[in-house]
Amino acid sequence: MAGCGGNCESCSSNCGSKENGSLIEPTGIFNNIKHIVAVVSGKGGVGKSTVTSMLAVEMSRKGYKVGILDADITGPSIPKAFGIKDKALQNELGILPAETKTGIKIISVNMMLEQADAPVIWRGPVIAGLVKQFWQEVVWGDLDYLLIDCPPGTGDVPLTVFQTIPLDGIVIVTSPQDLVSLIVKKAFNMADMMNIPVIGMIENMSYVKCPDCGKEFSVFGNGSDSIVKETGSKLLAKMPIDVNLAKQIDMGVVELFEGDFLENAVNEIENFKK
Repeated sequence: MAGCGGNCESCSSNCGSKENGSLIEPTGIFNNIKHIVAVVSGKGGVGKSTVTSMLAVEMSRKGYKVGILDADITGPSIPKAFGIKDKALQNELGILPAETKTGIKIISVNMMLEQADAPVIWRGPVIAGLVKQFWQEVVWGDLDYLLIDCPPGTGDVPLTVFQTIPLDGIVIVTSPQDLVSLIVKKAFNMADMMNIPVIGMIENMSYVKCPDCGKEFSVFGNGSDSIVKETGSKLLAKMPIDVNLAKQIDMGVVELFEGDFLENAVNEIENFKK
């Protein structure tokens, strides 16, 4: 449930999680996290981390306290987007997240590696264990929203996130190609099988706008329309191919980007009820 810390043993509520033998894990005792949303996709390369970053920026601009848990352990890119180069610190309270220029809190495996380009050659259970450690041992403090950037697919990490973290719901990122939509549907079906609410879908690389005439061209087609219709899910937003956004992410200044592509998506997340 929203605002659940995951500690069923000390909870007096008789919610469905307790009755069903929930695997939900408690977060740290210093944390007060109101809402948790995972950003997922069945397919890599659709811009999931870009969407996560932009959602965090948009929420922060609206005055919310936001954190990002980068659960893409073998392909972390959140620190790069925000220009985070410092290593994670730890004290007697736990692991301390980095804080961006606008106050967004971030934790990622790249903040624990000696070199940012060093490969993480770990097996699935070890990777999943680190994600749980980020949830349990990071000192997030007071957050209105914690966004979890999941790796693509339906493997160990998304399974760990879905089973052990009390999610309010998920946002599924897709792109217009029919092939991508087919694979993304696997993520929707996984959430459905595990009773995780789907807030909606965000289509990235939806179109490109001509700088001269302003006309929009759907260069990759309209494949997402069919999956939205099939699943009965909401299409929260369509993000264009934007050269300026790509440049600012590469420069680590995503917080400077001006664009209202995800305004409706944030409104839907704000108003979403399980």
